[in-house]
Amino acid sequence: MSRFKVTETGIEGLRIVQRQRLGDERGFLSRLFCAEELAPVGWHKPIAQINHTWTRTRGTVRGMHFQRPPHAEMKLVTCLRGTVWDVGLDLRAGSPTFLQWRAAELSADNGRALLLPEGFAHGFQALTDDCELLYLHTAPYAAQAEDGLLATDPLLAVDWPLPIALQSERDLRHPGLAPDFVGLDLNS
Repeated sequence: MSRFKVTETGIEGLRIVQRQRLGDERGFLSRLFCAEELAPVGWHKPIAQINHTWTRTRGTVRGMHFQRPPHAEMKLVTCLRGTVWDVGLDLRAGSPTFLQWRAAELSADNGRALLLPEGFAHGFQALTDDCELLYLHTAPYAAQAEDGLLATDPLLAVDWPLPIALQSERDLRHPGLAPDFVGLDLNS
């Protein structure tokens, strides 16, 4: 019996993973990850890194972050506390959904996660104060491959649900989308 219900988002590879909770009067158990159960929906590499973030203020936006090939990574993003609006943006060269995005509300209560394939930018907005996220990555952080796009770039047209309260200086320095950007070649 699978502990995950996977929903397609309309963008190939970008999926919402709903965890099945087993509970009783004591509380619940929820499987955060199972390589065997997630393999049929695209998780095909070992976990190389796990990150934990805390975002203090409602309205804060983090993103849109990605790593360039050959350090592109899959991510499984889970909200452990609070509620976030989590966004995946397709940057894959040649993809029929190139530069399209989808979002899912993740919360400590709803048990959802967002599964992002290689070649996607990721960002989120905190919908509540004190949000904590857990990230599973298939590649370790590589400073030389780190990149990002301006979360408020009109060409990306990400529809953030709240007025943006705070962004890091680093995220504000990310460029807008270059007119000649053709996407990430995952075969390089």
